Amino acid sequence: MSVDEFLQSLDELPGVRTNHGGEWIGIKVHGKGFGYLWEQTETVGLKATIEEQIALVTERPEVFEVQFTAGRFGWVVVHLDKIDAEELFELTAEAWCLTAPKQLVADFEATHPLGQKVQSG
Repeated sequence: MSVDEFLQSLDELPGVRTNHGGEWIGIKVHGKGFGYLWEQTETVGLKATIEEQIALVTERPEVFEVQFTAGRFGWVVVHLDKIDAEELFELTAEAWCLTAPKQLVADFEATHPLGQKVQSG
């Protein structure tokens, strides 16, 4: 997945804003960060649960790296050239869901195909 494709995929998530922070682009919903993009290295840092962080890094260390932990969250670095668009969008949506206001998440889950898949699965 390319940097441009990743940025375009963010349009599917309500309320997302990006801002340049020097060498990275911050990704936020309602002023709260859930991701970072480093264009130069073609990597994305995403918020996850600590359990998800450990599972991703353990299962596929060539794709995922531990970034850091903060409280109950474990951030993971994703190498864009080693992941397909659908999986990356799911991980991005999960990071968004951990951060967005509850009503926004409920509306997304009720209307977006990914959210409906999660509800029925």
